[in-house]
Amino acid sequence: MLHEVINWLVTTIGAMGYIGIFLLMALESSVVPIPSEIIMPPAGYLVQQGKMSMTLVILSGTLGSLFGAYLNYFAAHYLGRPLLLKYGRYVFITEEHFRRVEDYFASHGEISTFIGRLLPVIRHLISLPAGLAGMSHIKFSIYTLLGAFIWVSILTWIGYLLGHNEDLIKQYSHQVIIDVLAASVVLVTAYIFLHRRKLARIRAEE
Repeated sequence: MLHEVINWLVTTIGAMGYIGIFLLMALESSVVPIPSEIIMPPAGYLVQQGKMSMTLVILSGTLGSLFGAYLNYFAAHYLGRPLLLKYGRYVFITEEHFRRVEDYFASHGEISTFIGRLLPVIRHLISLPAGLAGMSHIKFSIYTLLGAFIWVSILTWIGYLLGHNEDLIKQYSHQVIIDVLAASVVLVTAYIFLHRRKLARIRAEE
C-alpha cells in the first residue's frame, strides 16, 4: 500500500511540479490527513534524480504549509470564534475560556506555534487555537514558516539521501519523529525554565 502511495505521489509531483508540492502540503497542513512523511521524501527523490531543485522543493513545501495553516487559522477566527462565542455556553465554553486562550497565545504563542509545526497530529491542529485567539499574523507567519521549513527540509533530505527505498524512508521518518519529539521536550523544558526565571526576576524588582 505504501509503495503504491509513494509511486502515485512521485508521479503526481513529477507531473504537477512545485505546484503539486505546494497543494499537497497545503492539504497536509490543514485538516486533510495526508502525512507530510509521504509527500516530501518523494520530492527529495526527484531532486536526487535531477528532475527538481532542492531549493524550490523546500520553498514550495514550506509555503504550502503556511497556506494550509492559514486556512485553519481563518476558519477558526472568522467562523469558529463567532460560533463558539455565541453558542459555546451550551457546551460549557465561556468567554472566560476564550480570554485564557488569548492570554496564553499572547504570552506563549511563538513557542507553541513553532513546536506545534514539528509534532505529528498537533501540526494539523495548532493553527486552530491560534486563530481562535487572534494571534498576531506576523508572529504566526514567522513561527509557522520556521517550523515548517525545518520539518520540510528534513523530510526532503531523507528522500534525497535514501532515494526510492520505501522501507528505509519509513524507518528514518519514524526515527526523525522520535528525535524531534525529544528535541521538543528539551526546548519546551528550557523555555519553561527561562520563563519562570523571567517572572521571578520581574517579581523581585517590583
